[in-house]
Amino acid sequence: MTTVLIADDQPLQRLGFKMLLDGTPGMTVVGEASNGAEAVRMAGQTRPDVVLMDVRMPGMDGIEATRRITATGDRTHVLILTTFDLDEYVYAGLRAGAGGFLLKDARPEELIAGIRAVAGGDSVVAPSLTRKLMDAFVDRPDVVVEDPRLGALSEREREVLEAIGQGATNAEIAERFTLTESTVKKHVGRVLAKVGARDRIQAVIFAYDNGLVRPNTGR
Repeated sequence: MTTVLIADDQPLQRLGFKMLLDGTPGMTVVGEASNGAEAVRMAGQTRPDVVLMDVRMPGMDGIEATRRITATGDRTHVLILTTFDLDEYVYAGLRAGAGGFLLKDARPEELIAGIRAVAGGDSVVAPSLTRKLMDAFVDRPDVVVEDPRLGALSEREREVLEAIGQGATNAEIAERFTLTESTVKKHVGRVLAKVGARDRIQAVIFAYDNGLVRPNTGR
């Protein structure tokens, strides 16, 4: 059973999400929060698998709430939902530790799939936001100070990190380096642990931050 905490300051929005999730086999809503501070408190109390987090809420916003929830190191993952697709929200939300970012107008099946993916430790970003996320890195300086955590990676692990940064799946990485998928999973797990990434999205950000991958802008 996947447990979900809904954090949104709009009562009707919360009701809609609750009806959808409670009506989905294998999912249950364990609480509802109307602001960021309440979301942080309730996440600590209920320890849900996933928090559906709105960005704009009174008082503490969803970005800060996400940062505080993920900083606890607990099992709870955050899936940010918003009507706003502005660059700063996408980047700041993922930087804060969110496992995914979807727009509120996502289809019900997309939302359910996103929750399940994030609960399982995977990442999800709405296709319309992916380019915005990558564009955040376009105008960065070419000179990058290498993070010392890169030095802990073996040559193969560094190659795997670059592939993750390019958006490759485990199957694609296995084919590229002639490895089994189980071996790739082990490499990915070690890479995430060594660079301190919660999930693949955090690893992508780390790869871009350290210049291992550059956006293909077509410019």
